[in-house]
Amino acid sequence: MVLICVDQWRGDALGCAGHPVVQTPYLDQLAGEGVRFSNAYCATPSCIPARAALYTGLSQTSTGRVGYADGVPFDYPVTIASEFTNAGYQTQAIGKLHVWPERSQIGFQNVILHDGYLHFARKRPVDIAEIDDYVMWLREKTGNPHADLLDNGLNCNAMTARPWHLAEELHPSTWVIAQGQDFLRRRDKRKPFFLYLGLHRPHPPYDPPEWAFNMYQHEHMPDPPVGDWTGEVLLPYENRTRADASILRPNGPALQRARAGYYGHMTHIDGLVNRFLETLQEYGQRKNTVVCFVSDHGEMMGDHHAFRKTLPYEGSARIPLLLSGPGIPAGVETDAGPVELRDVMPTLLDAAKLKPPATIDGESALSLLRRGNGSWRAWLHGEHPAFGQSVQWLTDGAWKYIWWSGTGREQLFHLQNDPNELNDLRGHTDIPLWRSRMVNELIGREEGFVSNGQLVTGKPVTAILRGH
Repeated sequence: MVLICVDQWRGDALGCAGHPVVQTPYLDQLAGEGVRFSNAYCATPSCIPARAALYTGLSQTSTGRVGYADGVPFDYPVTIASEFTNAGYQTQAIGKLHVWPERSQIGFQNVILHDGYLHFARKRPVDIAEIDDYVMWLREKTGNPHADLLDNGLNCNAMTARPWHLAEELHPSTWVIAQGQDFLRRRDKRKPFFLYLGLHRPHPPYDPPEWAFNMYQHEHMPDPPVGDWTGEVLLPYENRTRADASILRPNGPALQRARAGYYGHMTHIDGLVNRFLETLQEYGQRKNTVVCFVSDHGEMMGDHHAFRKTLPYEGSARIPLLLSGPGIPAGVETDAGPVELRDVMPTLLDAAKLKPPATIDGESALSLLRRGNGSWRAWLHGEHPAFGQSVQWLTDGAWKYIWWSGTGREQLFHLQNDPNELNDLRGHTDIPLWRSRMVNELIGREEGFVSNGQLVTGKPVTAILRGH
């Protein structure tokens, strides 16, 4: 069993998803050999709450992580890793986990760690060796005792971009895959294995190898979609003084370079995934290994003049989810669902013929394929704090309803007819129906979002619910 989790990869950014620019031939092949869930989402689109759902199979209200908050322990008694470990699997995590404390094993027998540059971790007087195995390896390989993650001058959340400044074999994405190949060599051949490969990219810094950056630097790219509602809803939060702003209208060359760096990371990772799968084949394990490829959340990348994540729109909340291996139907693309990160854990346990814990909220997406959409969740409830308020949303895959808790602004999009969310149907006759559904989701929430059966605006919000 192999779970490959990338960071900040949009759900539409695959060749097999019809993307007009990015080239991902090997992931397209992986999708063709199995199932692509085109209706996959992250309910809380930022790194930490998304990973809590991925690792535990729980919703955001069960983990208590309704937004991004550093320094909150990952003390969950049941995780995807603990389930495989308890079932007799050899379990190994390599790369980005983004848990706290950083060395928490969350059920894995062994962790080789690279979380990328984390401001919270760097604020504490701690030896980098305690929190990042890649940096120590990089210093050994380069002979530079001070080599570090931001030596090329890029920010870990900004849209600035440039090619990787060292040899390609020293790139952190390459390192994760190389460590995964080494695990295949040294694993206990008598046991089944669960290998987690956590790639920090295509999250910023946008610094793919030079060949990958150059593939897109001068490539013609269509303009990002900008909705008829953007000026009213998002532009009031524009910040032109920060390179890592969430709302920004950059000049054309800056946007071109950001997209070149972002897509370049994707094509680089695509080749690395192929490199790993070929190694899996060489060890005679490809045919009997289930491989899952997923992202923790997406990236707005200029859609509606927005960047980064946390927002409910498709660029931020929709993710890729591919599943291939024994027992997985081949050549299936399904828009059933919506499927969410909490469903990955029970899906992989189901694929391994292991019973998912009764305490989790997720369901096996394989059971969705077996029984059809009729008994699946009717809609997905997502949320995340943004701009001093909570942005709450619901989607059934065909429609999306959004409520901004600070302003009370409601939005409705018909995703099947308007996948880029260009037209806000805020006066649509179905708004009361979706509003009532949101009321039902939020009744009893500690913030006081609902009173007398009505949504209440202006309530203070936090990233962590009380008691968690």
